[in-house]
Amino acid sequence: MSGENSDHFLVPGGLDIFGIGVDTIEIARIERLVLRFGQTFLNRVFTAREQIYCEGKRGRSACYAARFAAKEAVLKALGTGLSGCRWTDVEVVVRPGARPSAALSGGAAAIARERRVSGVLVSLSHDCGRAVAFAVAVGKGRR
Repeated sequence: MSGENSDHFLVPGGLDIFGIGVDTIEIARIERLVLRFGQTFLNRVFTAREQIYCEGKRGRSACYAARFAAKEAVLKALGTGLSGCRWTDVEVVVRPGARPSAALSGGAAAIARERRVSGVLVSLSHDCGRAVAFAVAVGKGRR
């Protein structure tokens, strides 16, 4: 720990870890929600860019499930859960040649600013019917 009674950890490179989160979900659960609620569900939970990305994938349900798990993991890393946020306040962004990251807006961005979180690193995976995501909220200068 980087200080007595501290609520964050210093990692190499001078970044502080303010929180971590992990979530896992059955891919079939997302498939059922899409079948039952269709575009209403997709619009409530996923941004337009996330939908375009997942719809272009052969395993679109796994793609959506990984993003759902990532949103949950990010909100856990921020320490809030969904309280004060909408699902679309957390967007999983994938740029060519780069690892996925979380873009925050709305309530999630406000919480991150308040807690001096400058970014959230995410890792996504899916296999054998489940998707999993891990998130780390990082920042500087909270000493």
